Amino acid sequence: MARHLRLLLLLTIALAGCAPVRQPPPVTPPPPRKLVVGLALGGGAAKGFAHIGVIKMLEASGIHVDVVAGTSAGSVVGALYASGMDAFAMQQAAISLDEASIRDVRLFSGGLVQGKKLQDYVDGLVRQRPLERLKLPFAAVATELETGQRRVFRHGDTGQAVRASCSVPGVFEPVAIGGRHYVDGGVVSPVPVDAARELGADFVIAVDISARSDGTLPQDMVGIVGRSVVIMGQHLGAQELARADVVIRPTVNDIGAADFAQKERAIMEGEKAALAAMPLIRARLAAARQAPAAIAQH
Repeated sequence: MARHLRLLLLLTIALAGCAPVRQPPPVTPPPPRKLVVGLALGGGAAKGFAHIGVIKMLEASGIHVDVVAGTSAGSVVGALYASGMDAFAMQQAAISLDEASIRDVRLFSGGLVQGKKLQDYVDGLVRQRPLERLKLPFAAVATELETGQRRVFRHGDTGQAVRASCSVPGVFEPVAIGGRHYVDGGVVSPVPVDAARELGADFVIAVDISARSDGTLPQDMVGIVGRSVVIMGQHLGAQELARADVVIRPTVNDIGAADFAQKERAIMEGEKAALAAMPLIRARLAAARQAPAAIAQH
């Protein structure tokens, strides 16, 4: 009897050894996280046409933008893009743009540009839609003259907000909105990275077209003052640009603030700079999509 029990035990052990080994279930990597991609378009007067070239290359490369923020010239292009115009439609509008159609000088205000023509021009292109009814979430950044605070316009008249964002001190009249007066957003936020974050962007592509020191020595007082303003803007902008994921810098420093004749070249420089930045954009987007949400924000 004991012999039978031993044989039964040995047989049980042998059969157990032949049983298939259960493998742990395969680990499925998490799907890429959906990122809100923001575009921050900086100020730079006539250099702003470069923004159109950047957008052309983003569209051609399949980079989808979810939210847009603009300062000064960047607010003009940003508003049109957020309204649903693609880069080719914006380029066509830019090429056919007559500078006189957006410049209204008022002699009694010291020869300053009023800005109402610019407001009407933008409102016409966005079909009179207010900021909150544009196709993409959009913010125009201006500076409140009474307090020096940054003001981010997200609701109300689109053209008026763009006009406020573009009102370069000493060139445009300040814009009165709601009992306050506003001037160019570049005074406090040359490239509106933070505004793009506030719109919900996880990943921000910034386009910097601001003037930069050229290494030469100014020869008169006007040149010294102008260079000092440029230097202040560089340092102010650097702090905010550090919070962007990618910064694109078209080569437009030699284009004058009012040099509208160079708009086609500015567009081309935007295309070139965006194309050169595309491998970095793709790499950082891929990394950000795999990163936990907690560390994706800056």
